[in-house]
Amino acid sequence: MPPKRDTADVAGCRLYLITPPRVDEGFADQVAAVVTENDVACLQLRLKDTADDTVLRVAEKLLPITQSANTALLINDRPDLAAKSGADGVHIGQSDATYDDARATVGDDAIVGVTCHDSRHLAMEAAERGADYVAFGAFFDTATKPPKFRADLDLLEWWCGIFEIPCVAIGGITVQNCAPLVAAGADFIAVVSAVWDHPDGPAAGARTINDAIAAASL
Repeated sequence: MPPKRDTADVAGCRLYLITPPRVDEGFADQVAAVVTENDVACLQLRLKDTADDTVLRVAEKLLPITQSANTALLINDRPDLAAKSGADGVHIGQSDATYDDARATVGDDAIVGVTCHDSRHLAMEAAERGADYVAFGAFFDTATKPPKFRADLDLLEWWCGIFEIPCVAIGGITVQNCAPLVAAGADFIAVVSAVWDHPDGPAAGARTINDAIAAASL
C-alpha cells in the first residue's frame, strides 16, 4: 500500500485517473492494463447511484491490482466504504461527509482529498484541517459531470506558489488541453473519458496523457 503522502513526494505532475460512471465484468482487466503499462498516481472509484455491495465488490477486485502498481485506490464520496474496503483513502466533495468525519472514519494513515471547486477559501480551510490534497475545477467543459464551477489557471498558480499540499486539476482535461495546467503547477491531472474512451483502449489513453504531461513538463 502506498504511504499516506507518497503522492506528495513525487516530483512533477502525474495522472490521477477516475473510473467511468459504470463498469462491467472486464473492468478489472482494463485497470490492470492501464496501471501496469503506465504511471498512475491514483485511481478514484467513482460509481454514483450504485449499491454499496457493488462498490465494495469492485474495490475488492481492484485493490490487489492497484497495490501491485503502487497506485492509490480512493473511493469517491463514501468514507465508510473506503474504510470497509481497505482502500487507500477517500475523495469527498463539499456536499459529502465533512473532512473531520471522513478522517475519523478512514483513520490517520489514509488519504483524504477534498473538492474545492474554484474557491481559495475552501482550499485553505481543507489544508488547515489536514487534507492530503485539494481538487480544483472544472477547468473545461465536461460531459462526465456538468460543471457548476469554473476554475482558472490563476488559481493553480496561486496555490502552487504558496502551499505545499498537492492540488489536482479536474474537469474536461484531454491530451490537447492539459499542457497549461501542468505549466501552472498542477500536481495531478484528473482524467476520465480521455482514458476510458480512447479509440485504442484505456492503456493507450493513459499513455497519451502521460506523454502530454511529460511534454508539458519540459
